[in-house]
Amino acid sequence: MAIISLQSAASGLSALNTALDVISNNLANVNTAGFKASRANFQDLLYIEQSQPGVRNANDDQRPTGLMVGLGVKVSGTQTDFTSGNPIKGNKLDVFIQGNGFFRVQVEDSRGVGGTAYTRSGQLALNSDGELVLATDQGRRLADGITIDGDVEDIQIDANGRVLVKRPGVAEPEDVGQLQLANFVNPWGLKSVGENLFVETAASGPPIEGEPGTDAFGSILQGYFESSNVDPTNELIHLIRVQRAFEMNSNTIRAADEVLRAVAQLRR
Repeated sequence: MAIISLQSAASGLSALNTALDVISNNLANVNTAGFKASRANFQDLLYIEQSQPGVRNANDDQRPTGLMVGLGVKVSGTQTDFTSGNPIKGNKLDVFIQGNGFFRVQVEDSRGVGGTAYTRSGQLALNSDGELVLATDQGRRLADGITIDGDVEDIQIDANGRVLVKRPGVAEPEDVGQLQLANFVNPWGLKSVGENLFVETAASGPPIEGEPGTDAFGSILQGYFESSNVDPTNELIHLIRVQRAFEMNSNTIRAADEVLRAVAQLRR
């Protein structure tokens, strides 16, 4: 049994190490715009069945319980928390989704289905060609293909995602494009690929696209971007729990080692 204890405790240390990695990544991205926190989910491993419940014992009575010893734990997966972050005051081109939806971003075909990825980060800028892009060092273009060129006095993005520009000497604003949002039946099935981007998978299902403020899509708030939804207090609480569990599993390994050492000495 001491060997099983060693195996179970070792699996616990391995699973807790993964949980620690997830917590560390969450805390590292506490100031990343639109970042979504993750958590590690656990499941128990196989059991050694030493006695079946319901069988007859030596007195011909039915055994009310069985005797099953588990072999430890493993991380079954990580789950992303897609609750919205808070709106943070930004620049004129920043946009915040008030509700459900993702911005669509152009990526390499090898990274996303159809060359499209999805993000909640609404920090936008214009590149040298006047295209709306993410304000990152990669400068990913929005899949909406919105270009703002020429002399512009003002840029407005309304709640429904229409992009309007005011040009010098022109009374009426010019409509230069429409932001589209995407949503998924199972957003928890999206795959994180870095750069604060997610891509479609078989688990997420195909994207459902639509205009902001319609159906189940949130509306757009210009001049704000979404903060990270990481709660540092909760993450630190999780960190303490992982540390304590790590200590308990380490103590189990030491106890099992002492039992094995005692057994080995008895055989001499």
